[in-house]
Amino acid sequence: MVVKLKELGMATVQCFEDLQVWKDARQLVKLVYAIAGQGRFTKDFSLRNQIERAAVSVMSNIAEGFERGSKKEFVQFLNIAKGSNGELRSQLYVALDQNYIDQSTFTGLCESARSLSRRLASFIRYLGSYPAASRVRKTPSHASEITRNE
Repeated sequence: MVVKLKELGMATVQCFEDLQVWKDARQLVKLVYAIAGQGRFTKDFSLRNQIERAAVSVMSNIAEGFERGSKKEFVQFLNIAKGSNGELRSQLYVALDQNYIDQSTFTGLCESARSLSRRLASFIRYLGSYPAASRVRKTPSHASEITRNE
């Protein structure tokens, strides 16, 4: 049986690009790259690399988990994405403390990251409400959808 993602505003997920949490993570990556490419931030290669990698990790782990095929692995990768999101928030504090970003930029980015973290947690709980046998399976058209074995 196909699992409908009504609580998340979707009928059926065909690919990871359909997931709102992935779209939100992608938007956060764009914002992080924009701020890391400005002013003195560009000179701190270590922090710039680390904060960009953390942001990309959130987006990438959502996609990788979806493509793995099993619900258990998907949830595992969503948890990793949530952890990377926490790492990103921590690095935003470093950027603020080093005056690479102002308070307003920090507040906006931090709230975006917190909001994404809440949505990831809700998605993990939602997926956890289905039996362990639930899978993300390939359909004959090679698209993916979340399914539940009976």
